[in-house]
Amino acid sequence: MADETKAAEPAAEEAGKPAEGQKQQRSVRVILMALMITMMLAMLDNMIVGTAMPTIVGELGGLEHLSWVVTGYTLATAASTPIWGKVGDMYGRKGAFLTSIVIFLIGSALSGMAQDMGQLIGFRAVQGLGAGGLMVGVMAIIGDLIPPRERGKYQGMMAGVMAFAMILGPLVGGSITDHWGWRWSFYINLPLGAVALVAVTTVLHLPKKRVQAKIDYLGAALLALGISSIVLVTTWGGTEYAWGSARIMELTGIGVAALVGFVFWQTKAAAPVMPLHIFRSRNFTLMSTIGFITGFVMFGAVLFLPLYQQAVQGASATNSGLLLLPMLGAMLAVSMVAGRVTTNSGRYKVFPLVGSVLMIIGLFLLSQMDTETTRLTSGLYMAVLGAGMGCLMQITMLVAQNSVEMKDMGVASSSTTLFRTLGSSFGVAIMGALFNHRVQDVMAERAGALGSKMTERSAQLDAASLAKLPAAARDAYQHAVSAGTHSAFLLGSAVAVLALVAAVFVKEVPLKGAGAPKPGEDGAPDEAPQVPLAEPV
Repeated sequence: MADETKAAEPAAEEAGKPAEGQKQQRSVRVILMALMITMMLAMLDNMIVGTAMPTIVGELGGLEHLSWVVTGYTLATAASTPIWGKVGDMYGRKGAFLTSIVIFLIGSALSGMAQDMGQLIGFRAVQGLGAGGLMVGVMAIIGDLIPPRERGKYQGMMAGVMAFAMILGPLVGGSITDHWGWRWSFYINLPLGAVALVAVTTVLHLPKKRVQAKIDYLGAALLALGISSIVLVTTWGGTEYAWGSARIMELTGIGVAALVGFVFWQTKAAAPVMPLHIFRSRNFTLMSTIGFITGFVMFGAVLFLPLYQQAVQGASATNSGLLLLPMLGAMLAVSMVAGRVTTNSGRYKVFPLVGSVLMIIGLFLLSQMDTETTRLTSGLYMAVLGAGMGCLMQITMLVAQNSVEMKDMGVASSSTTLFRTLGSSFGVAIMGALFNHRVQDVMAERAGALGSKMTERSAQLDAASLAKLPAAARDAYQHAVSAGTHSAFLLGSAVAVLALVAAVFVKEVPLKGAGAPKPGEDGAPDEAPQVPLAEPV
């Protein structure tokens, strides 16, 4: 009888497992939905607000401070990103993530209530502080919940959300501004954020952490100062101030000194905000490099492709998000496929290699566009570039997370996100400077003094200004934009070669669940991580 009872116990256990597993899977799906909503908030915000900016300036005034509405948000986001990652590692992922959502929503509400441009800039900075923790929190929580072998398909979904947001942002922003007013460009975040807050609070259950060490305030301050200086240099250089001006040189000096001091202090701090030992992993360092280059290329393309299609191919600015559909659609599709293949096979090195090659080819093809290039042809070129970025977007995060211990998951996620953000800043600045210089040169050659006068303040003319130009001047500007995009994308293609070089040296360490490497191997954590799952609801 006792033997029968013992035999029955495992059977009862096995019978209970499917039900428990289904609840757990349902719980994880709810959490992932909340994470996707949160990522959508972070991605949509700047694009929606960008569309509403002319209306905002018309009501609040302060045109001379317009750039700070975006710059203040970007600075706060970039500077706070690594700090959010460290706070999550030290005190618990869930609490840090919820706090970042609350700060973002407070900033959104205050921005919607702003009465002048000064208030709007300040409230946007508050919003940016919260936004710095949104993307990091999403990626780090996925890293906590999902084993690396399964993580690819979920991070592919996140890449899809990013692509969707880039397409939807300008359309939603224009529609909201036209029908509800610009303040709803900020208020729209509140109901979405509330849904994410409720879902994360009730469903997500992660182990609570509390470490004795204090936050590395000096390291955080030095890093924030260094990042802020770099972002300001790349934002202001060639636009607000000449590249060789005293202000740009001062900011460059401050940024370099702060970052050198930061690196030195990280070797001394008890709980460094960005522990340097994570860079001892070859794969982590290589993926950070590839992420930087992907950001450099992607945001440069997002900036110049709509400009080319509007100025040269006569497309409407109203649907600027749809102009990028071939690139973003290809990025979405390939990202999903790459995630699935990685999950099924446990292999990933092929994607950085193929992605880098496609990125180089796509950028080179885009550099060959001229005034005769059709929309179909440019769309095919964009699809090639999008396919390359789809191979790289989330694989870089996946491999970076797989290269560190669980205790450094937040730092790894924030560092990878930070490098991509810095890459985008450098890409927009350097490609933009090259584009502007080339446009001004060609305008001077083709339209003489009139051409120089037209582009002396900005090489980017809006649709209304372009329509008012004489036919000869408009033709000159179209050739100038073609020449500018040629130079910008050719530079991007050359920079993308560095991503290919980095991809060649990536060591394919099997993902957990696919024959994990032994602790201590290159790219492997020193200790096998224990992956906590969400508790069933």
